[in-house]
Amino acid sequence: MMLKVNDINVYYGAIHAIKGVSFEVNEGEIVTLIGANGAGKSTILNTVSGLLKSKTGSIEFLGQPLSGVPAHKIVERGIAHVPEGRRVFLSMTVEENLEMGAYTRPNSGVADHLERVYEQFPRLKERHRQVAGTLSGGEQQMLAMGRGLMSDPKLLMLDEPSMGLAPILVEQIFEIIASLHKAGTTILLVEQNARMALSVADRGYVLETGKIALSGTGKELAESDDIKKAYLGG
Repeated sequence: MMLKVNDINVYYGAIHAIKGVSFEVNEGEIVTLIGANGAGKSTILNTVSGLLKSKTGSIEFLGQPLSGVPAHKIVERGIAHVPEGRRVFLSMTVEENLEMGAYTRPNSGVADHLERVYEQFPRLKERHRQVAGTLSGGEQQMLAMGRGLMSDPKLLMLDEPSMGLAPILVEQIFEIIASLHKAGTTILLVEQNARMALSVADRGYVLETGKIALSGTGKELAESDDIKKAYLGG
């Protein structure tokens, strides 16, 4: 098992945002967390990556506890978090943004990682000298994902990668997610577009107001009447 989250409870002041959540991600899987806005999906990723703390429970990565480990050390252990809203460095070039993603890696390996990212994202190679602020939304999302991959992660956590993108770009982003998975990357995906998320996921968990309401394979959840009514418009 790669990631084991056990009974976490996360608060924002007096607000109990995550209530006793437990789940796991096995090596080589795409696992998705779906749910409405405000269900707690992003909060869970922020807790795994060390940006927020849980009052209870434990988080283990490759058998080692993450409790108390600073966020930059969690990156060094092999977890890359691509946050909601892309958050690329707008005044830096594409290549400079990518190099920032490799800050935990020895300098000798950066060129190899860069070449690998350019193979996966040919558009970024074409635009490598372009300032990130002039890229389209889809290209910025590719850049954010590429920057995450520059740390050579064992687990890639993607937070709402399709947010704000036109339908044709959403399809492109999910094709990239599927190809990263095929190449062996383990992915924890938070996504409001439940239909697309479940189409690529091995397994999924449905969050409702900070709790896991349902879990199953991507196929089981996509075919569930409850999920269809709540998230798939049918």
